[in-house]
Amino acid sequence: MKIAVVGIGVAGAYLMNQLSDLHDVHVQGFERMPEKDHDAVCAWATCDNVMKDYAKLCGLNFDNYVLHDGKKMRVDIGDGINSGNTIDIKLKGMISYDKLKLIQDMISGTNIEYEKVPNKKNLEQDFDLIIDSTGFHRHYLPKLRDELWIPCIQYKVKYDQVPFDDFYLKAFPLLSGYFWYFPLGNGYAHIGSGDFRRKQTHIFMDSFMKKYPCEVIKKVGRPVRITPPSKCLPFGDGNKTIGVGESIGTVYALLGEGIIPSTICAQLFVDNLYDKERYFSEVLSTFKIYTNVYNFIKKRISQNFSILRDFVELLKIYKYMKKSEDRFGMEINMLNLFKLTKI
Repeated sequence: MKIAVVGIGVAGAYLMNQLSDLHDVHVQGFERMPEKDHDAVCAWATCDNVMKDYAKLCGLNFDNYVLHDGKKMRVDIGDGINSGNTIDIKLKGMISYDKLKLIQDMISGTNIEYEKVPNKKNLEQDFDLIIDSTGFHRHYLPKLRDELWIPCIQYKVKYDQVPFDDFYLKAFPLLSGYFWYFPLGNGYAHIGSGDFRRKQTHIFMDSFMKKYPCEVIKKVGRPVRITPPSKCLPFGDGNKTIGVGESIGTVYALLGEGIIPSTICAQLFVDNLYDKERYFSEVLSTFKIYTNVYNFIKKRISQNFSILRDFVELLKIYKYMKKSEDRFGMEINMLNLFKLTKI
């Protein structure tokens, strides 16, 4: 089988690594960015408890990529910076890591063409299967008519004196987005923001950078799809193309987190390489709760959420996250979730 993997991000890199080990598969990767500029845009935070196992499957030791091991995450739900109205969440595995280095090591020795966005017809002529792991762009799949996405920007910065020694989040009103501060060690950090309303990002980012001066090393920007897999159908084009990762909605909308979900999705594809209908079914089953989270976020943004009317849906989200504390790398508290519904 000849397989094309288009888009070498989290999901694409994992697929290149795993599929290249199969004796009956020839896999070719394509990445639109030049090799020297290839970057892992947005968010370098994930959960060590989960990623170490996926790294091991790729023959890698995840400990070698950890930059900061979190102990506590402060979530500011008040007005302004350090308003005093905060939630302190105990962490149990959440870390920041060298995402780009892990991707590079995953794809080491695999066959990838950079600065290439191949024509779909040409791919269909040359390959038996086309994997669309182009993330938000969903370049080779049918366009979605109704979806929710959040524009994000992120800076890699260097501080002489770091403002926080651990993870910090600022939740925007109505849960329309977050500002994040992720320590990277040695005075470096990622600060970034995403806001559905496109209002808070620049206001809060500007005030934060004035309060805590820093040297900007790099700036990147991209939209993040928070529409769940159940609303990203179809997962294929009915011919040779199949979506994996964020292209089919594997972002946990409450946290804006897509690293682990996209890796899980990639593994589901590998497990069901010769049965695409089973792959589609397992994606919908595995990420079923994402629909509940999406509904919650959408209602909060539109100011249509009622704690009484929507309590059952909120309870489902809480139970899922509480049961999966090791996967999220943090302690889950119902009271904290209630507080987030009121901002």
